[in-house]
Amino acid sequence: MTTRTPDKLLLRALRREPVERPPVWLMRQAGRYLPEYRAVRAQAGGFLQMVRDPELAAEVTLQPVRRFHTDGAILFSDILLPLEAMGMPLEFDEGGPNLPRPLRTRADVDALAASDPRTSLAYVGEALRRVRAGLPEDVALLGFAGAPFTLATYAVEGGTSKSFLELKKLLYREPETLEALLARLAEMVTAHLLFQAECGAEALVLFDTWAGTLTREDYRRFAEPWTRRIIAAVAPRAPLVVFAGQGEHLLEIQLALGAHGVAVDHRTSLAHAFELARGRCALQGNFDPGALLLPPAEVARRTRALLDSVRGVPGHVLNVGHGVLPPTDPESVAAFVATAREFRA
Repeated sequence: MTTRTPDKLLLRALRREPVERPPVWLMRQAGRYLPEYRAVRAQAGGFLQMVRDPELAAEVTLQPVRRFHTDGAILFSDILLPLEAMGMPLEFDEGGPNLPRPLRTRADVDALAASDPRTSLAYVGEALRRVRAGLPEDVALLGFAGAPFTLATYAVEGGTSKSFLELKKLLYREPETLEALLARLAEMVTAHLLFQAECGAEALVLFDTWAGTLTREDYRRFAEPWTRRIIAAVAPRAPLVVFAGQGEHLLEIQLALGAHGVAVDHRTSLAHAFELARGRCALQGNFDPGALLLPPAEVARRTRALLDSVRGVPGHVLNVGHGVLPPTDPESVAAFVATAREFRA
């Protein structure tokens, strides 16, 4: 496959090269807050149907780029697809994901199937190729995957959780079983990310959504080694950003992982995060997604204030601290993106 020149604003910022303005994209920028997304979802009949259909997945990936002209297009997909590829049935309903056969024993872990994403997740690759063909030349294509610890929480709990009781039981009572699961997941996630790079993803994001539930000590044992393993294998192929949900207490550890970028939670001072980073990597963030519920003029004011707080600091990718909320007015997102595009470093 022919590789485009690596001079796109987002890719330059992730390499901490000089940029005329910070690039901007949003986590969950394709979603229910967009009427055109809701129309496609109604046509498809459900979330998984959209994800598994390369044409529909590509269409909803491109929708926010057309509407807002963000500097990045992140593939419309889901972090749990590798679990399905490894033999775990996956369902989605209004309450979120459901894995009806959760992993609770070493035998369950050992029974996971070996899977090559080129075949088991071929539709992801086809969606990436379709998006790449439809993107403006200045917009970077991002792929992503869930980090092993976060995938393990879903696999063990059988879905989302508030207490993570089953996961914590495994972590504290049978840590070797959990580590065996994490090792299997790290192999699959690495292969999945490399496959996405082969299919046109120019940068990648590793989402560790539930890492913030771990103490620093437990993060170092049950998340950091597997994340480092993935970064070592993937980062030479494409710029990689790591994200930990509500992971303020993990920021210093993440800054030392060797990734090209670290996503900063909106509860953390971005200027302070740059001080901690000491030039080791780019930082992504960190506008409060709840503030996008404000009127467009106030969103623009707050966006300028955030950008001013790190004006001139290399390696900033403007984003929200987490994902766009469903009740968000698209006009407020438009104000956020437009303010970034008008800003000069």
